[in-house]
Amino acid sequence: MAYSPHLRSMTSPGRGRIWEVSGKQTHWFILAYLLFLALPCMGFLPNFWSRVLTLSWDSHTHQYITERAIVNVTLETLRSTKKHQGNHAEEQTKLGRGFWRAVGEVVKYNVDMDFLSSTRSNPVYHFDSERVDSAMGMLRQIWAQTLLSVRAKEYQSARRSLGQLFHSLQDFYSHSNWVEMGQRFIYLHLLQPEEPAIPVAEEDTPTCMECFSTTCRNNLLPRMTTRQQDTQLLTTGYFSTSPTKPQGKCSHGGILDSSRHKGAKGGINKDSTSPLFSPHHYLHVEAANLATEATLSVLRDLRDTVGHKTFLRLFSVKQVPALVFVMDTTGSMFEEITAARFRAHSIIQSRAGSPGQPGTFLLVPFHDPEVGPVYETDDPNQFMQHMENLMALGGGDEPEMCLSAIQLALTHSPPLSEIFVFTDASPKDAHLFDVVKALALEKQSKVTFLLTEDPNYTSESKRKRSGRKRRRRSEPLSPDRFSLYSSLSSLSGGLTIFTTNSDIRRVSTIVEDITAADKVTLFHVESDQELMSSHSFRVDSSVKNVTLHVTGILTECILTSPSEQSQSLLSEEGPLAELERFEGLYRISLLSPIQPGQWKLQAKNDGHLTFNVIGDSSIDFLYYFATVNNETHPGLARVEGSPVAGVPAFLVLTVTDLAPDEEPSFSHVTLLGADRENLQQVLSVPRLVPGHSTMVDFDILNHGPARLFSLSADDDCGYLHKKGPHRFHVAEQGSFRGQVDLLTPAAAQSGATVTLTLTVHALDSPDSNYAVAYLTVVPPDPDTSPPSCSAARVQSTCPSICNESSWSVSLVVSDRGRSGLAALQLQKGEGILTLFHSPPPTEDSLGEAQPDPDQQQAHRDTTTSGGHHHHHRHKARLEKGEPPLNVSEWAPSSSQPLWVRYTSSCCSARAELLVWDTAGNMKRCHLTSGQQRQLRDRSIETNGARQITLRGVFSLLLVLLWSSLL
Repeated sequence: MAYSPHLRSMTSPGRGRIWEVSGKQTHWFILAYLLFLALPCMGFLPNFWSRVLTLSWDSHTHQYITERAIVNVTLETLRSTKKHQGNHAEEQTKLGRGFWRAVGEVVKYNVDMDFLSSTRSNPVYHFDSERVDSAMGMLRQIWAQTLLSVRAKEYQSARRSLGQLFHSLQDFYSHSNWVEMGQRFIYLHLLQPEEPAIPVAEEDTPTCMECFSTTCRNNLLPRMTTRQQDTQLLTTGYFSTSPTKPQGKCSHGGILDSSRHKGAKGGINKDSTSPLFSPHHYLHVEAANLATEATLSVLRDLRDTVGHKTFLRLFSVKQVPALVFVMDTTGSMFEEITAARFRAHSIIQSRAGSPGQPGTFLLVPFHDPEVGPVYETDDPNQFMQHMENLMALGGGDEPEMCLSAIQLALTHSPPLSEIFVFTDASPKDAHLFDVVKALALEKQSKVTFLLTEDPNYTSESKRKRSGRKRRRRSEPLSPDRFSLYSSLSSLSGGLTIFTTNSDIRRVSTIVEDITAADKVTLFHVESDQELMSSHSFRVDSSVKNVTLHVTGILTECILTSPSEQSQSLLSEEGPLAELERFEGLYRISLLSPIQPGQWKLQAKNDGHLTFNVIGDSSIDFLYYFATVNNETHPGLARVEGSPVAGVPAFLVLTVTDLAPDEEPSFSHVTLLGADRENLQQVLSVPRLVPGHSTMVDFDILNHGPARLFSLSADDDCGYLHKKGPHRFHVAEQGSFRGQVDLLTPAAAQSGATVTLTLTVHALDSPDSNYAVAYLTVVPPDPDTSPPSCSAARVQSTCPSICNESSWSVSLVVSDRGRSGLAALQLQKGEGILTLFHSPPPTEDSLGEAQPDPDQQQAHRDTTTSGGHHHHHRHKARLEKGEPPLNVSEWAPSSSQPLWVRYTSSCCSARAELLVWDTAGNMKRCHLTSGQQRQLRDRSIETNGARQITLRGVFSLLLVLLWSSLL
């Protein structure tokens, strides 16, 4: 049973909350819980609902740690530019709906590690069972994969791998004895192999003593808690029975861990503040703080590696809506292409000079049999050039390859996109409908069709009305040939507009209406009633510029304001609204000032009508369905595909961009539709390696009676060995496990994402469901070793009066892997960094604290081919604020080490050098005026972040307990 929720959030000065629930069925029981993430809440449990299930309200969860870290580094990145120096709380409420959706994706893939059957019991993903070396190797692979995806602009794939990395990284501090050893700083060796490592206890080395209570204090053996570096050993708790825990080893512990009964009894996990789930609950806060520091460190490394602009794009910060056109380019489409070109130009002009990140522009042309190529750019001028080059050429019989083009648009566009399809032909590729539907639902994107072919007219009468030559028809036309378009727009929340060539330019105004910044949907409903129907929508004080779009043919339409004032829109002008009537579309604009409260629209129609109400507001909501999981970690697991009849589910709503002093109340939630009984879940999402075959496992879970099912698979790159359909029988309440095979070409580009869509149908009913998986192409043996910085000499003569002296440090910079050095940048410090191709003749000259300026200039002239200005192609000096130095443009070989000297006044005692290799691995080299490198800088810098709470984001939970309609 699938449901499409509709909800409008409202702000209210009062504290009361009223719930109105409506729907086509009457046997649902709904319980409501309102949980505020802005309240002070402190585990390593999956998400906010875990605190409810474990009664540990002050626990830090994976969700909380991840959200807090991303918000902190994002605000820190924004504040690093002069144009973003606003109030902290105000900045946080203006990050945009796309940002919170992106954060939600990272959180989803983080907590899924505790729920997916392929990862939840695998010790490598959770630093369990002393699989520390394997877990570190996996972390470094995921980091390399994240960089590949970001550089390929595959941001959704990057968010997935980032969430997986965060989960394992955070688990280390909760599942190991790192905190018990008295460690105050993060374990750098996890992601930086050149940093000092602590050995892991051998399999035959006991690590724990017996513990016979829920709280296990001092159950680690003394060597596991020593602070002496030369005798320290790492251990992590064993979980359950796989692998079997050796005698004398520590357990994970807690009531969900069966290994806790085997010696040594007890456990050491710090996942929560509950003694029932975490024997070392009293160290939970310390572990959570270190996990937060580690997450912040990864985010800063990622930002400094890919650049601030790309980092903000990764998280869709202040991102304006994408402009996505799917264009039929056959010869009959001249007016439609002209209209789309006009709208694109108008939108680009209106966005010029506006604040926020640049939007994504996407164009997918199609006819028969060609589809694409996809034109995707962040540059509006390039997009307009593509639009100008678009020509309506050639004829061809209807139908066309429209759904193939929409599939490409959904695959390449960001989530929450509005996709506009211009065509006058029905789909030739109807077999792709399930795939396209699954992608639209998974990305929560809307598809709107602007059709210049009315199914109520014959091709002859249409040709007379349009005054131009239409496409050839190879067979009689069916009146329902556009039904797939209507179904797709209906289920995605879009519109299907039947108009004419003469009106297409005016009708296309809807593109500008919907893709304007801060647009929210206040109301969306479809009606087939021939008598007068009544619909209501609510407007609150946060909403401006309300526009109603009505598709179909109206015979009467009366608008009533909250103060009971009415206006007949079709027959009179009035004080409430203005109506513009086009062929196939009515555009109604409420006049200012707009009264807050409940508005009513009464309409009489001739056929099918769709009502869509939008307005300007920074306040919006996101949603997902989830089910309770109590296997390895209690929490809410997001539903893959649609919810299932007979299975209790939760609707989780997140309200975004509320001001700190605003409190939400909610209008109604309407749940529509009821026709699905089976759920499909992808079990494992392996990586794709060029030139190799990859198997992807999946499970079909049947929550209905025994029946036959059909499975179809499709991918956007053509890598599938066999698409299906495959038929199989699944018993009542049973399951079926299968595989699909993908062959990745040897020439596949590393970092590219392949979108795999699986759809399953019951053969005896219309029931169906879907799953979408994103697979990343990775090199067969990626380089995960970052460069290194080895101090050759540190000389400091810093007296108490700092401005009278200087200090210097000399380094050898080299790449530990096989990729070679790529770039260097002075990130922090007020001094000068001087680079050398080879060491100077004597060590004294290398370590000289204050080199003679004439000698320094002579050396630069020798090593930089005469250029010494900072912006020349070759340079040997770096200062803070300069862009990274491209090593390949300066050094004769990237595989050879570089010699570096940093010189600074004693008034600036610290500096930070960033070094990258060509594989994207980064090393932070901390330079100080003392003899020892202080690797604690990052922890010190991030302490203040602990006080930041997530204001402006609120989560609402609806427990939907429904029964199967049998």
